[in-house]
Amino acid sequence: MASLLDGSSAGELIPELARHGLQQLIELEVAAFLGADRHERTDERLGYRNGYRSRTLTTQVGDLALQIPKLREGSFIPTILEPRRRIDQALYAVIMEAYIGGVSTRKVDALVGALGSQSGISKSQVSRICQEIDAQVQAFLNRPLEGSGYAYVYLDATYLNGRQGKAQQVTSRAAVVAMGVNADGRRELLGLKVGNSESEAFWAEFISHLKERGLGGVKLVISDAHSGLTKAIRRQLQGSVWQRCRVHFARNLLQCVPKAHQGMVTAALRSVFAQETAAEIESRWDDLATSLADRFPKAAALMHEAREDVLAFRHFPKDHWRKIWSTNLLERVNEEIKRRTRVVGIFPNDAAIIRLVGAVLLEQHEHWQLEGRRMFSAESMAAIPELDGGPALQALSA
Repeated sequence: MASLLDGSSAGELIPELARHGLQQLIELEVAAFLGADRHERTDERLGYRNGYRSRTLTTQVGDLALQIPKLREGSFIPTILEPRRRIDQALYAVIMEAYIGGVSTRKVDALVGALGSQSGISKSQVSRICQEIDAQVQAFLNRPLEGSGYAYVYLDATYLNGRQGKAQQVTSRAAVVAMGVNADGRRELLGLKVGNSESEAFWAEFISHLKERGLGGVKLVISDAHSGLTKAIRRQLQGSVWQRCRVHFARNLLQCVPKAHQGMVTAALRSVFAQETAAEIESRWDDLATSLADRFPKAAALMHEAREDVLAFRHFPKDHWRKIWSTNLLERVNEEIKRRTRVVGIFPNDAAIIRLVGAVLLEQHEHWQLEGRRMFSAESMAAIPELDGGPALQALSA
């Protein structure tokens, strides 16, 4: 510590101070847990220490190497590590299930060994851990959606590799997630489904389940232009407006333009969303579509076709525009899913995907609730208009 204070290693001072502070908190917490400090003799003592195990904690100041006390009997998990405990348990359960199922790889073998299970893992152990995680995840994914409704609903999918059927073939599995914004302007993760997202029936079943749990009051649905999804939205959420994600649309548009001109078209499209009023946005969009007509007729046709869907956000409060014109908010959740599932590689079945992804969603949802931060103010949510017959509404009611 002294070498850090002399200024020679100033960049290491803050991480080391954070590590030292957290380590002291852990020592105080384990002392309270055992009813006695190290080497202290007291009638209130409930247990004894038995060395340490290393644990890396990722923080905003970097990865901190902490020493977690081990006990002679039982286990001790510091409070600062508790928020990720459920995800770790789910990850371990998936790894162990893959190991038992005979689909292990060198990576899985190494991870199982890192868990201290070189001598083998019993099916009863895996079953017990899976049941505990599954009960928590299913309670979360099937909870009633109470309140005065979700004005905004985001739908998106991320793709994972999983084994299917008796042949245990590896296929791409879609994990689709729904996120909503309630009347108070707070985000909630509403549901999860795993399967083949190409079909309308898959999406319809997912949305129908959300409605059965209480999803209502939906004014705007934000998603990409997947045909199965858009058809399901029209059938299941009639009366709401569909916002076609501007990011996904931009990718579709650039496919109609030669690579040499894509930079120009990207900048021009970005300028549409930089306008201050709905009228200016519409005018700039139409001008761009007209300017593309001669050289890139397919791009112009796509812009005319998608106009109402990509610009649906303009019917809603201006303060909301940047957060409702794309699925970027949900993409951040998907990035966390990818980060946590990347270590698995290939899932042994859909149940394992639901177990781990559901645990990730549950932890993120609880974090948002504890944080208490609103995405939109309650006043601005109350200002969302009741659309009655506008072009965008008619498109979803068709």
